Amino acid sequence: MRKKYQGEINDKQRSMGKLIDAVGEVIQTVGYTGLTPTNIARVAGLDRKLISLYFGSVNNLVETYVKSKDYWLAATGDASELMKHNKGEKTRQILESVLLNQLDYFYSNPEMQKIIVWQLSEQTDVMKQVCTEREKMSSSFFALSDKELEGRQVDLRATAAILVAGIYYLVLHAKTDNGLFCEIDINSEQGMDRIKAAVKTIVEGAYS
Repeated sequence: MRKKYQGEINDKQRSMGKLIDAVGEVIQTVGYTGLTPTNIARVAGLDRKLISLYFGSVNNLVETYVKSKDYWLAATGDASELMKHNKGEKTRQILESVLLNQLDYFYSNPEMQKIIVWQLSEQTDVMKQVCTEREKMSSSFFALSDKELEGRQVDLRATAAILVAGIYYLVLHAKTDNGLFCEIDINSEQGMDRIKAAVKTIVEGAYS
């Protein structure tokens, strides 16, 4: 029996892949403001009409790209796996691991840096959905930490929020200004180690 010709299907998949990859390249080189059909198609080397044909709109294409990258899941390391087997104990180690992994991943990932700037600069349905997914993971963790910290006077959510926001700002500052912040340079190994030590100290203090 002769195999059915798959050329058209394969061409479509290759073209979709090129368009998705092109979104990432545009974000890195131009930023979110450059996410136009013309720019994306030019980088992909394809006709811009294919964006509408395969994705319906540029927003759908960008959403597909952002979801495919799974930045926040990657940034949390093995936290999801650790939470699966946790019954509300030793959650400090999980939070500490998440924050330190987030610092390392965010610092080394230019695309995620651009995505965060986009999230802070403009309200879009794509970013709202991404934030919703991120909050789902946070809710899973805090449900566990609430069990461990029951009866203690500590607002772990507020503490974690300040730490996450601080990580984002320190990295963005270091990557754009390339200067000191509170006399610390996180572009240096020594500076990065100081920030990591401070994160551990703050988390430990919250639990104790």
